Amino acid sequence: MSDMNTSHNKINAVVIGASTGGPKALYAVITLLPKDLGVPVFVVQHMPVGFTKAFAERLNSNSEITVVEAKDKDDIVKNVVYMAPGGYHMEVGSDKKIHLNTDPPIWGVRPAVDKLFISSSKVYKENLMSVVLTGMGKDGANGTIEVKKNGGYTVSEHESTCTIYGMPKAAFETGMVDKVLPLDEISREIINAVKI
Repeated sequence: MSDMNTSHNKINAVVIGASTGGPKALYAVITLLPKDLGVPVFVVQHMPVGFTKAFAERLNSNSEITVVEAKDKDDIVKNVVYMAPGGYHMEVGSDKKIHLNTDPPIWGVRPAVDKLFISSSKVYKENLMSVVLTGMGKDGANGTIEVKKNGGYTVSEHESTCTIYGMPKAAFETGMVDKVLPLDEISREIINAVKI
């Protein structure tokens, strides 16, 4: 495991990106988060329109923490996991609301992890934790760079537990990942990072 930097600032929000193999990975992480986590969590999972609502509902019924499919202009509150709806980019606004848009796809996908990570890093700056899970391609790498540049704490999934080691590898290769962890350690890392 590589640890670039184990110390970090207080975490006020967590952003997670995933693609191929993501639903299973997200299920493993989110169902272990406590209902009183203390921060909002934002998730981009590459999924077609219509699938994210059912996925959010399934996570919600199997998790202590509340999971919802995000709606445009939702107020951001603690102890809620916001899932980007298929077909929409999800960004975090300086007004502490969620903004959905149909800007052109990035890396051929909408929602894109980079959109979420970059917008969140501008709002939460050094108080943001980002996690890149299993997936194909490079989505999330540019976002990881931005999170780190703003002083945030960055994590990527270890190759050994990825369905496809594409997105975590691209994030890791930026040199901006603080910690590489197997899937079964990621929820604990989120909880520990938030509770510091």
